[in-house]
Amino acid sequence: MFLTITTTGTAERPATDLGFLLHKHPEKAQKFSTSYGTAHILYPEADTERCTAALLLEVDAVALVRRGKGKGRGGAPDAALAQYVNDRPYAASSLLAVALSAVFSSAMRGVCNARPERAAQPLPLRIEVPALPARGGQELVRRLFEPLGWAVTAEPVPLDVQFPEWGDSRYVRLVLEAEALTLAEALRHLYVLLPVLDDAKHYWVASDEVDKLLRAGEGWLPDHPEHKLITSRYLSRRWSLTREAMERLELVRLAEADDSEVEDIDNAVEAESEVEEKPTPLAVQRRDAIMAALRASGAARVLDLGCGQGQLVQALLKEPVFTEIVGVDVSMRALTIAGRRLKLDRMGERQASRVKLFQSSLSYTDNRLKGYDAAVLSEVIEHLDLPRLPALEYAVFGAARPRTVLVTTPNVEYNVRWESLPAGHVRHGDHRFEWTREEFRAWARAVAERHGYGVEFVPVGPDDPEVGPPTQMAVFEMSTAVMTGNDEKEAKAA
Repeated sequence: MFLTITTTGTAERPATDLGFLLHKHPEKAQKFSTSYGTAHILYPEADTERCTAALLLEVDAVALVRRGKGKGRGGAPDAALAQYVNDRPYAASSLLAVALSAVFSSAMRGVCNARPERAAQPLPLRIEVPALPARGGQELVRRLFEPLGWAVTAEPVPLDVQFPEWGDSRYVRLVLEAEALTLAEALRHLYVLLPVLDDAKHYWVASDEVDKLLRAGEGWLPDHPEHKLITSRYLSRRWSLTREAMERLELVRLAEADDSEVEDIDNAVEAESEVEEKPTPLAVQRRDAIMAALRASGAARVLDLGCGQGQLVQALLKEPVFTEIVGVDVSMRALTIAGRRLKLDRMGERQASRVKLFQSSLSYTDNRLKGYDAAVLSEVIEHLDLPRLPALEYAVFGAARPRTVLVTTPNVEYNVRWESLPAGHVRHGDHRFEWTREEFRAWARAVAERHGYGVEFVPVGPDDPEVGPPTQMAVFEMSTAVMTGNDEKEAKAA
């Protein structure tokens, strides 16, 4: 990837002062090792009237993969190949931003012992980035840079110049020009906004990223009209970090309005003495939602399909309204652990008569599953390969046919809110897929239509206004006409 910084000058203020400000001599070609490749600094032109410094970053794709974390199993079959075949060696990204910070660290801080007066003076600057991913298009590029004093040219890069009918790519050729910015300000703008436009980072975003953002954004970010979008994208949409950064930016604005120090504003608020309550784990919220739906359905005989270690079975046993509870799993090890959890060997005869555990695969029909009021598939479907879902659908909805079926599965849109989940990863290494809300609803509605059920959707966990809840639940109820027909068949058989 490539970036150039150009300035012009006069005999009194030669353009070659750029070399002093960047701490890189115009007559030398220098290279610096980074964690992900080699950064080269060279000057294509350097004279009194015009000077251009170029940063060429050669990315080592193998080093990038080795230093990154492994991918979870997702829906994209080319995920492993994409680690090696991507735009990182060519398009500006957080890799280039980190290289700018490493190679021009003194310049970014505005430090220049040889020309201190020049470091504080605005320069005529022209910055060019030949290939910049712009998720949001040309308009977003302008909204980000123009409020900072830049004249912006963002030319779309066509997908293929030989086939113009294919249209434009998501990349732009970016040219920024300014007359009243210092070099330090320009570098800090690039450091923050390049990864914001790419909307991705090549490294894990930790809590220290908030400090980096506020340091680079000092003097311009608090009052930027797009500061919320910048903060969210820079911090990879990690909700807690974004909230912390926004709170600290608000303190900066308050301090400036009050002509005081941030510390004075911050200390004016007494620390809360009460200990915050720990949030209820999502697994507990999910179990509570399932229990509430089962109570509402009036079910007495319940199947827990894919019961795992028996947490739901244990909760069902505590309520006498559920007279028969069957835990089913393909794993004998899981069923053994469930038996220990339930203390089956020490359970009283009356209680033991209410519960059964047996091994079965949900990809095959099993006559033992017929005749129950309700079945629960809690965090099960995402563990199956997509081609096997139709078999599970028939086994449950076509053959077993309980009157109520509850299905819960992760909402992949909510994954951006998990602090500990790297971007692009699924929540568990064994998940074959994770669906968006629309994908899950489309599947559930099609299943309901094919098998004579109605379906409603219930959020589980905090329902985020942007990305929805962490877990989505579908409540299938057999239609009245189908139930009536079944009752008539049973009466005739009797």
